[in-house]
Amino acid sequence: MTGAAIPVLAWPPDEDRVEAIFRRLSGVMPEPKTELDYTNPFTLVAAVALSAQATDVAVNKATRGLFAAADTPQAMLALGEEGVIPFIASIGLYRNKARNLIALSRILVERHDGRVPLTRAALQALPGVGRKTASVVLNELGIEPAIAVDTHVFRVSHRLGLANAATPDKVEQQLHRIVPEDYLPKAHHWLILHGRYVCTARRPNCSGCVISDLCPSRAGLAAMGEAR
Repeated sequence: MTGAAIPVLAWPPDEDRVEAIFRRLSGVMPEPKTELDYTNPFTLVAAVALSAQATDVAVNKATRGLFAAADTPQAMLALGEEGVIPFIASIGLYRNKARNLIALSRILVERHDGRVPLTRAALQALPGVGRKTASVVLNELGIEPAIAVDTHVFRVSHRLGLANAATPDKVEQQLHRIVPEDYLPKAHHWLILHGRYVCTARRPNCSGCVISDLCPSRAGLAAMGEAR
């Protein structure tokens, strides 16, 4: 995980504080959603898989042309690995991602009638689709209130004392235990977007944070971001 040292705070956190955190985040981001561009479940799976070790901005630039040429498994399979590469060569690990995208498309065509199977087990069985990718897809499509723990979620959860575990999977388990049920479906997006735009790794904007008074790490973070 990038950025300054992650604090290790007592867990579980106070329930009232947790509720207040998500209530305020919901107030400033009432309808959070992924910043990846997609038009259907297949392009969503493809975009999320391509986003590993790449920014959403970079992925959107790459998939703009790719999805115009192939927005179904059948069309992607017809494009082939060598046909995919020119579209995504600007993002990291593009050769491996092109290989996985074609293998994924082949499985969808041959085993799922060209449709994306919307269960966790079936998604994670697809090439290039791990637990985090499956969680993003299931959450975005409203199928499961999953929390995909990326670097932003990991960092923000620790800074806020929402989690203190050492691995993404264990942080995910902790978040599911303490996030109020009403807020769970959107918690993933709130934590990602808060980490991407406010509670950034190296220069957190504590003065512009709606939950700074609820943050047990605020003193150290404010010092980090004082150059703002």
